[in-house]
Amino acid sequence: MPRLLLNADMGESFGPWVMGQDQAVMPFVDLANVACGFHAADPDTMRATIALAMKHKVQVGAHPAYPDLVGFGRRTLACSPAEIENMVLYQLGALDALCRAEGTRVHYIKPHGALYNDMMRDEQKLAAVMKAVAAFDAGLPLMLMATADPVPARALAARHGIGLWFEAFADRAYDTEGFLVSRSLPGAVHHQTSQILEQARRIATGQPLIANDGGELRLQADTLCVHGDNPESIAAVAAIRRMLDTLK
Repeated sequence: MPRLLLNADMGESFGPWVMGQDQAVMPFVDLANVACGFHAADPDTMRATIALAMKHKVQVGAHPAYPDLVGFGRRTLACSPAEIENMVLYQLGALDALCRAEGTRVHYIKPHGALYNDMMRDEQKLAAVMKAVAAFDAGLPLMLMATADPVPARALAARHGIGLWFEAFADRAYDTEGFLVSRSLPGAVHHQTSQILEQARRIATGQPLIANDGGELRLQADTLCVHGDNPESIAAVAAIRRMLDTLK
């Protein structure tokens, strides 16, 4: 199977407020999803995160969101498709300017939080994000959720002339359609390292996951999202990295 790339959300601190443990996580990942100032981050944080990624030879991706610093981008906002297209373009431009200052460029786009979830349920919103990617650089892949049926997303991406990277999650429960179980429901987030590692192994080797109704779910993924906001999850990230390296 193709090598599964590890990605993590990075650069989500804001001024003196620290979010995540980027220094500890960056050595283990392939892709850094860098916040662009709408749900988290500021110019200093963004540039420092880019520099850290370059130090560890990690590709930088844009992590655009709804303009929602208070809600950390996890609240749906009533934005029109045109507004979504423009806000994504705005954030891509900001991050890419700082990337250029550090001698690199944005390599891919992964929307954050509510925008990420909303676009998977609303074709107009997904099309708006795709239009922004195509207008900025059609050669950059858009990262979106791997579901049980990727055909509609592939068809829409083809119409906009962009490529896709499908993403799966090692530490989240899934429903039968391949969507993430809401964080408001029990068991939505896996906390045991052994459970997270086993789900990562199944995704990496193309084996079925167990959905929340007990049925089997197969996901075709190009990249695996990992989180590193506490010591336990950092240990899981390191274990996933070792496991994936043994599959090469």
